[in-house]
Amino acid sequence: MDEVKRPFLEGAIEGVEIRPLKKHRDERGWLAEIFRSDELDVKVFPAMAYISETLPGVARGPHEHLDQTDYFCFLGPSSFELFLWDNRSESASYWTRQIVLAGEESPCVVIVPERIVHAYRNIGRGPGWVINCPNRLYAGRGRKEAVDEVRHEKDPQTPFRLET
Repeated sequence: MDEVKRPFLEGAIEGVEIRPLKKHRDERGWLAEIFRSDELDVKVFPAMAYISETLPGVARGPHEHLDQTDYFCFLGPSSFELFLWDNRSESASYWTRQIVLAGEESPCVVIVPERIVHAYRNIGRGPGWVINCPNRLYAGRGRKEAVDEVRHEKDPQTPFRLET
C-alpha cells in the first residue's frame, strides 16, 4: 500500500515528551518553571526563545524540522490542539499520529524532536500564546543560513491534516 494513503496509527510518539507545568499561585498571581538545565538533555538545550499569538480557530503548521527540536510551552491564555505525526521511517512509532490538548486548562511543555511533523490550532475563544525554545537558531547565526523547515501546509496533497 502506498505509504501516504495508509491511515495513521493513533498513539504516543517515540521521543516526544509531554511535561505538565505546575502554576505556583499566591496573592501576586502565579509562577511556572518552563526550563531547568538539570532536567533537560543537553542536546535539546534552547538556543533561542520566542512567543507567538494565535487567534481563535487559526492553525500554525503542519511543518517539520530536519535538525531542530522544538520546546513548546503552552501556558494559556486559551487552549490548543497539538497534532504530531511521526515521519521517521526508522522509528518504532513511524506513521503514528498523536493529539495533545494543551494550554490554559492543561499547561505543559511538549518537546518535539526533529522530523516529527507538527501543527497546533487554537481551540479557545480568545487569542492564545505559545512560547517556543528551540535548540537551533532560526535561520542560523546572524540569520544567514537556510531555514530548517519543511512546510507541509503548502502541499494540497499532504497526508498531515488537522482532523480529529
